[in-house]
Amino acid sequence: MPVDLTSLFSLSYSPEMVAVIAVCFLIGGIVKGVLGMGLPAILMISLTLFIPPLEAIPIIVIPMLLVNIFQFYRGPAPVEAARQYKVFAISMAVVMAITAYNIRAFPEAVLLTSIGIAMVLFAIPSLYGWQYTISAHPSWQVLAGAATGVIGGLSSVWSPPVVMYLMGRKVAKDEFIGAVGFIFMIGSVTLALALGAIKLLTIDIFLPALLGFGISLVGFRLGEKIRENINTELFRKLVLVAFLIMGIRLIVIGVF
Repeated sequence: MPVDLTSLFSLSYSPEMVAVIAVCFLIGGIVKGVLGMGLPAILMISLTLFIPPLEAIPIIVIPMLLVNIFQFYRGPAPVEAARQYKVFAISMAVVMAITAYNIRAFPEAVLLTSIGIAMVLFAIPSLYGWQYTISAHPSWQVLAGAATGVIGGLSSVWSPPVVMYLMGRKVAKDEFIGAVGFIFMIGSVTLALALGAIKLLTIDIFLPALLGFGISLVGFRLGEKIRENINTELFRKLVLVAFLIMGIRLIVIGVF
């Protein structure tokens, strides 16, 4: 019996829209393969061009959860990372859970604006190499964790404040990787639980999410091949410029 691809995502989606969503996952995977980052950001930017944020967010939560759990357990010294950044993770989880649980109360304009802000916050420091210093005091973890929770709960993209905080701490590479893996994993679990509690993340989304995850893995492998044959730094800057432009666009749409 042939599989009805439209039912894999939603009965309201046409085969053409399913193909568009699949292409978004493929592009996100390619960028992730070339740069080692950017999958959730690319997905949110591209998917919200075609579907509302409240439909896009659940589709990408499961792939993010699987990737981040895998990343955490493969990272260096996961137990030590959890010990060092537990204050950040707790602050983020509490605020993210509250924000995501009430996500239906926020107008679509707020969701689009939050995604745009996350993109701009990520692109500008990365493009211009801004230097700043953040102390290791727990109060900074609370503040940065809360900010991450708000942005992540609204947009499902929480890497910008996390990366900005760790860059300000000037942490070593291994500590950076371990901290990112731990914080991203806690964020993914929190968001999935919160969206599940309000029935925004339901069992019928698992199949399309897993399908999208598989497509993004194909893109990831293609990205790895592309990385071998292009100027990675130029590609990174082009992607960041695209993030900046699309982030500003989302902010303008959300505000006006």
